[in-house]
Formats: sequence, C-alpha cells, structure tokens
Amino acid sequence: MFEKSLYDLIRGLRNHKGNEKEYIQNCLKECRSEIKTQDLDLKATALLKLIYLEMFGHDMSWAAFNVLEVMASPKYHQKRVGYLGAIQSFRPDTEVLMLATNLLKKDLTAASTTTIALPIITLPHVITPSLALSVLSDLLPRLGHTHPAIRKKTIVTLYRLALVYPETLRAAWPRIKERLMDRNEDSSVTAAIVNVICELGWRRPHDFLPLAPRLFELLVDSGNNWMAIKLIKLFATLTPLEPRLVRKLLPPLTEIIQTTPAMSLLYECISGIIQGGILGSEEDADGREEIASLCVNKLRGMIMIDGDPNLKYVALLAFNKIVVTHPWLVSQQEDVILECIDSADISIRIKALDLVQGMVSNDNLVSIVSRLMRQLKLSSADPRGANNQGGNTGDSDDDDVERRTDSNPKPSIQAPPLPDDYRVDVINRILKMCSQNNYGYLTDFEWYIDILTQLVRTAPLPRPTSDLNPLSPSGKSSEGDISEKIGDELRNITVKVQALRPACVRAAEAILSQLSSEAPLGHSVVSGALKPVAWVLGEFCSELSSPDDTLGVLLQLVPKISSPESLATCLQAAMKVFSLVAGDQLIPWTPERKSKISLLMARIIHSFEAFMLHPNLEVQERAVEFTEMLKLTAEAASSQESSTETVHQDPPLLLTQAIPSLFAGWGLNSVAAAAQKNVPLPEGLDLDEPINPNLNSLLASAESISIPVDEADEFENYYYQRPPASSIASEPAISKLADARDDVIGSYQQPTEETYLDADILAKRKAERLERNRDDPFYIQETSSIQRSSTPIHNILQNSNGPDLDVDSIPIMELDLDKLSGGVDHSHPQASKPARRAPRQKIVVAADENLGGSGASTPQNYDSENNGSDAAARARGKKLKQSLLGVDSTSIGALSLEGDDASGGRGFDPEARQREEAEMAQAVKEVERLRLEMQRANERIQVAQGVDAAGTVVKKKKAKKPKAAVAATAAAEGGNAAEGDGNAAAPVKVKKKKKKVAAIDEGDAGSGDVVVKPKAKKKKAKPAEIQEAEAS
Repeated sequence: MFEKSLYDLIRGLRNHKGNEKEYIQNCLKECRSEIKTQDLDLKATALLKLIYLEMFGHDMSWAAFNVLEVMASPKYHQKRVGYLGAIQSFRPDTEVLMLATNLLKKDLTAASTTTIALPIITLPHVITPSLALSVLSDLLPRLGHTHPAIRKKTIVTLYRLALVYPETLRAAWPRIKERLMDRNEDSSVTAAIVNVICELGWRRPHDFLPLAPRLFELLVDSGNNWMAIKLIKLFATLTPLEPRLVRKLLPPLTEIIQTTPAMSLLYECISGIIQGGILGSEEDADGREEIASLCVNKLRGMIMIDGDPNLKYVALLAFNKIVVTHPWLVSQQEDVILECIDSADISIRIKALDLVQGMVSNDNLVSIVSRLMRQLKLSSADPRGANNQGGNTGDSDDDDVERRTDSNPKPSIQAPPLPDDYRVDVINRILKMCSQNNYGYLTDFEWYIDILTQLVRTAPLPRPTSDLNPLSPSGKSSEGDISEKIGDELRNITVKVQALRPACVRAAEAILSQLSSEAPLGHSVVSGALKPVAWVLGEFCSELSSPDDTLGVLLQLVPKISSPESLATCLQAAMKVFSLVAGDQLIPWTPERKSKISLLMARIIHSFEAFMLHPNLEVQERAVEFTEMLKLTAEAASSQESSTETVHQDPPLLLTQAIPSLFAGWGLNSVAAAAQKNVPLPEGLDLDEPINPNLNSLLASAESISIPVDEADEFENYYYQRPPASSIASEPAISKLADARDDVIGSYQQPTEETYLDADILAKRKAERLERNRDDPFYIQETSSIQRSSTPIHNILQNSNGPDLDVDSIPIMELDLDKLSGGVDHSHPQASKPARRAPRQKIVVAADENLGGSGASTPQNYDSENNGSDAAARARGKKLKQSLLGVDSTSIGALSLEGDDASGGRGFDPEARQREEAEMAQAVKEVERLRLEMQRANERIQVAQGVDAAGTVVKKKKAKKPKAAVAATAAAEGGNAAEGDGNAAAPVKVKKKKKKVAAIDEGDAGSGDVVVKPKAKKKKAKPAEIQEAEAS
C-alpha cells in the first residue's frame, strides 16, 4: 500500500503551486476511498487528512459516521484522531451525535487519564441539552479525580454544560465550592474555578458574595497574574453589593499597582477599581483619593510609553472613566492627553477627543480648541483655508502658549489628510465644548466668533447629492454638512449676546462674501452656513457696515443657491436689507435717490421673478409676495416727483412705512426646545379636520376662472412694456451710488492664532489688540506704532524750523531740567487717565425663554436619558445572550445555587426584598391602627361606667385641695354646710355631677358659690371673702 500520509499531502500542496485546486480534489477522492476501508490505521490517516483539508474550507460532514468509527477504536492514537474529527465536524444538529452518547459515557469512566481527557475536551464543542443530561451523572464524579488536570478540565466543561443545560450548576455547585474552599487544592484547579465564578458572577453576583473571604485570600496570596485579573473583575461586580469590601480591597490593590511589572495586570487592576465604584465610594475618602492619584499617575506612564499604541488606547479608556469622578486629577494630565490628539492612530485620536471634551474648563478651553483648530488646518485637504493666507504677518500674544502646545508640529504637517468624518467629529466637539453650560466656559466671545469664521473655511464640503433633485420640496441640507451647525452657533451668539451683535454681523458679512467668491460661475452654493448667516444679516441689518454691498452680494448669490430652505431665507434677508436701505425717510427724495431706488427695485424684481414658479412652496410664496409688493412700490416711486431746490417731496409711503413695518416689531429671542411642548392645545381644536371641506372644488373652480384684462391697463403697460430710453439718465447710475465695497471687504477680517487661522484674520486681531493696549504702560508696542506725545522742545523746533527740519538751524539752548520740569503741568497725565480705553464690558448671555413647568431640560435630554436607559437594557440583554461559545445563556440568570426552594432564590432578589419590606411596613401600620382602635374602645367603656379616663388625674389634683380648705374653714357653720361641702367635693372629678349638685342646692347661696367658684383657682382670697360674708 502506498497511501499518502498527512506529511505527503502537505508536501504535495507545496509542490503543486498554481494547481492546488486540482490536487486537492484528487486527494479528496483518495480520502473518500480510504476512509471506507476496514483498516483503522488507514481510516485514521484518511480522517487526519480530511481534518487538514477541512481547515481550508472543504466540507467533511459526509464522513460523520466514519469519525464515530475511529472514536470507538481501542487504540489511543486512533481514538485521539477520531475525537479531533468530532470537534472539527460535529455540530449540535449532527444526526450521528445521538449514537456517540454511550461512547462518551464509556470513555468518561475509563481508567486511563488520557482517555478520560478526550471526551471531556470534546463535550464543550458538541454539547446539546439532551447530551448534557445524559453525561452529567458520569461527569460529576470526575471532580474528585486524583489527577488535577482532569479536575480542571471537568470544571471548565461543566461551565459549558451549564450554558446549555442550567440545571448542571445546581448539581455541580456544591462540589465546585468544596474544591474552591480546599486550601490544598492544586493552583490550576483553583484558577479554573475562579474563571468559572468570574463568568457567572456578573449574572448573579449575590450568589457569590459569601465567597468574598476566600476570594480575597486568593487575591492576596496567589502569585498568578491571570488569576488576579479574574479576581479583580469579580470584585468589581461584588463591591456595589457590599460597600465594606472597598476598605478591605484598597490596600492589596494599591500594592499591586505600585509593585507589579505586568502592564496587563496594572490596567485590569485600575479598570476593576473604576468599574467597582471604588473611586466614587463614600468609604475611606482618604484612601480613595490616594488610589485615584496613583491610578492617574500610572495611566500617564502608560501613555508616555513610545511605540505601543495599545497601551495608549487602554489608558485613554481608563481616563475616560476616571474623569467622571475625579476631573481635576485628569485635567492635570492635559499635556500627554493633547499629545494623543495628534496620534497617527485614528482610534487613539477619538478616545483622546472624548477625554478632552470631559475635562474642559475655563482655563484650558482656549488651549484645547487651539490644538484642534491647528490639526484641522494642517491636515485639511481643502484649499479654501489657504486662499487668503499669506505670510505670517500677525503677531500673537499667545506665542509662548503656542510653543508649549505645539511641541511636535512637523509630523502633523507631513501626515496625510484626515478623513472627512473625523474632521466633522472634531468640529462637532469644538462647538459642543464652547457652547456647553450656556457658554459658561467662554471668556472671550470675540475669539469664539473668529473660531467660527475659520471653521466655516476649513469645514469639509457636504457629500455630493447629484442623485437627488436639488429643487425638491423637502430640499434639506445633507446630514454631512457641518457648516450649517457652525452657522447656527453664530446665530445663537448673535441672538443671546446682545453686546456682540455688531461683531457677529461683521463675521456674517465676511462669510457671505467668502461664499460668493468661492462659488464659480455656473456652480451652486452648497454650504449649509448660508441659511443662518443670511438670517443674521437680515434680522440685524441695522448693524451692517455697508447694507448696499450686502444686498448686492445676496442678489448675486440667490441664483446660485440649491437648497430651498437657504433660498427662502436669502429672499427674506434681501427684503429686510432693502427696507433698511430704501426706508430712511430722513434722506431727501432727490433725483439721484429716486434713480438709485428704482434701479435697485428693478434688480430685485428681476432676481425674484425667476422663483415665482419654484417647486418649493415656501420659496414660491415669498418670491410672489415680494415681487408684487416691489412692483407696487416701483409704480409709486415713479409717480412720485423728486425734490428740487424749491419744492420738497417726501418719499413714497410704501417705501418708507409699509415695507419697513413688515419687518419691525418684537425682537426674536432664544426659546428653549421644551417650551413648545408646554403650550396648551385650545379646546375644540382638531388638526385633522380640513379648514374648508370644499377646498378641492374651490381650487378646481379657481383654475377655470378667466379674468378680463383691459387693454389700456396702466399696470399691464408698466409691467410688460419696456420704458422709453429717454427716461434713463446719460450718466451711469453706478457713479451715483455709494463707494465700492472693496475697502469694506478688506477692512473686515477676524482675529485668531497664526497657527490655525488665516493671515487676514490674524491681521485684524493684531490691529484690535494694539488698539486695546495702546494706553497700557505694561504693553511693549512696536517702534513704528508708538505715537509719541509732543514735548516743549519738539514744539520749539517745529515752530522755528517748520515741517522741513534744517539741522544747521537747530538753536543751541541751555537745558535746565528744574525749570523744564517746573514748567510742565504734571496734572495733564492725570487728566488723560479717564481717556484710557474702558475695560472690556461684561458679557451677558441671555437664557432660553421657557414656559412655566417646562424646566431647564429639553426633549433631547429626556430622549437621551430614555435612550440611555433603553440602550443599557438592550446592552445588558445582549450581554446575557452573548458568550465566547456563541450560545444562549439567559436561563442561567434565573437559576439559584442554594437549592430547590423558592425562598432561597427570592432572598437574593432585590425587588422581592423591597416588596417584603413594603408588606412589613403595611403590616406594622395595620397593627398600630388596631391598637389605637382597641384603646379608644377601652376609653368608651370607662366613660360608660362613669369614669372619665381623660380627666380623672388632672381634676383630682386641681380641685381636691381647695375643697378641703373650704371645708375646714367652714366647720363652724353647721352640719348642713359641712355636708354640702362634702357632697360638693366628691363630685368635682366629673363636671356633670358638679352641675347636678349645684342645681339641687339652689336655696343655699353659700354652697352654690362654693361649688361654682373653684374654677378660678388663682384667686386664693375668694374662700376668705365667702367666710366673711357668711359670718356677717
């Protein structure tokens, strides 16, 4: 026989390069014939070759019965091949698996240790609920096997059985617990038990809380790092249930962090401390702060290790968890965290961004945003940021800060462009960091406005939407357009911070001019920032530096806009700016102004008429309304005579009052997102009911109505007939308009740092800084910019020599410093102090308007909370269903390890415990109620028997003594009086009986007085007066 062995098969594959497929098919044919022979050696060899080919993706499920034959071989080397084939090819739905049950049970009870290990290793791969039930009785005795390797494998196999058949744990747990408590047990067996407990602990941690002392011993005494990692993870799930464990765990965990050289154990120890809630626990505050500082320092060392991005990533993960409880400690590591922002690994950058966003404060906001802005500018592939950038002409005050933060700029410059998704994420985080807490972390709003201006330039363009109709009615900006969010931030600041509205409007002007210049002829404007920028320019047009130029730019952009929402906003903004330009009634209605306004209205009408049939209803409505209004206004302006030197004419009222009144009124304030939800619906409002039930018929009839047109209609002639050429002045109208806006564009630029802002913005920021610090004696200015004051010597030279100074004619004079100083008025510098620039005014950020009861939260917050809880529940459910072996283990969570009685499982259920406590409190209230009812019933019985339980003790002490004194002093009055006193003294305990006695002895005035008067006990002289009256 010249059969091929496994080594021959491997050699043949290497020798048939380029023709492996044909060679493998021939080998499979040979294996099919060899595996059907009766020779077990040849059968085992063929099976071994099939196992090897199965790893290349060739199916061997057809040989399942032959695998079973080789498993039954009495020879160990053949049996081992058969069990290996079962691991590779058997599945829970394999038909011959039920035939292997007896074979597995037989091999589990074999005498040889090597034979017993084969079914124990195979069972986790082929286990089913029925097979687990069959082999459990034979597998449990293996926990007491003399060989530790068998005990270790049995424990791991029992865990796999428990995932499929949860009742396995109920039978196996007492023996597993016994093995764990045995201090003489082999370390490998103990490590396997700890692994199983760690896997089961997060499902039912209450069941393993009694094992905490033994687990703590293993953590302290064991030298196995992997076991220590598992124990730390297990204690992380137990500490929330038993807070006293925190104080016990702090010393060993601190020692491990300080002494271990293993980075894996160090990280798992820190992670266990964080997940276990030790850093946020109220137990041992001093120790908690100490270990938090130790963890942060160790994580810093992990980040600073060069060449290991994995350590940086896991350290940033831990930092993101620590920052929740100890943000001040994490903020001290700002330098190393900011270095990770420039890492070549995108995942490290994202984790660093998450961390930076959580540790931002008033002090480090500028440095963090500056670092991110420089990264965006250096890695941006968009050339827009370099259009206006020249040399570094700006001089920044923060050069030292930039040198500290920009420690390694060259790698960032050489790095390839960042993906657009990452750049969008960075911009989102910048906006969120600066705007959180209602802009509470911002100290310089002008700097933030410059940041927004630069972000519009460096923001990635939105994804192409060529497949979508740009004029669709919905027509919203694409989700990837981050520039719209940047514009929304500029709009929010404009609305909320009233003191910065001029600066915001100037920034909006610059952005609008940039968008107009960047849009080539024939291409549309796709930036989402156009909509909020146009809204700002229209709403606050009174702050515009040059309204005429802004209106011209808007009219140039209108035909290039593709988004219907932006187009509608620009139409509205253009009309608002026009109302400002043409609505000033103080300007005389001169021929020049009349021509200028007429031309301007004609230009607007020409631009708006193109959108009167726009598919978007909002755009169409605004275009039609504004066009018709401007036509009426143009007719009124043409009929209104212009002013002359002798006759004064007012501008048309449509121009100065009607159109401006459309946009004048209450100012728009920022409204909280939750306010709309609190607006009550009017009673009887049905939004589903049509306003007019005959709307369709009305619309249909409107289409068929024909309106007769008069041929001599003046409006028709004006709108559709070209005016004569003689009505246009020979001089170009542009010469009568305002000066060109080139100087305006050049004068408006925004400031920021030179490393991440364009040169034009830097130049403006430098000019503003010089102006702000012009009178500051501690600010060293440039030589060319210092404006020296005029001195007496300078005045003499200037007066005697004129502007052209002749050096030879300089007079020689005696310089007497005393006289010079005496002649100088020293009060002048003091008088100039008030002229110093006033300090920067305090910026007030307006809060969002809200309705009562809505609170400060927004629907987004509520949704995020709900989504967070739902996500946590889904994640927990997913975690319960997920395991390394890919089986459904959800039933283990409901299994109790303390026996069959339901009370044991219910004792560890927190919900059941809460229900029991509520029932106990209710029972106590019921007992108290019954006790009070019994007491009141007893009191009613006493009253019925003639005893007042409420007044017996009190009335005795107050009434008995004065009655005894009265009886003793009136003894000489006779027996009747004494009897009367005695009878009166007895019934004093009950008020009703006292009245009866007084009613019986009506004839005896003295006894009557004695009975009634004891109520006024403070008048002790009363009994004496009564005696004197009786004696008389």
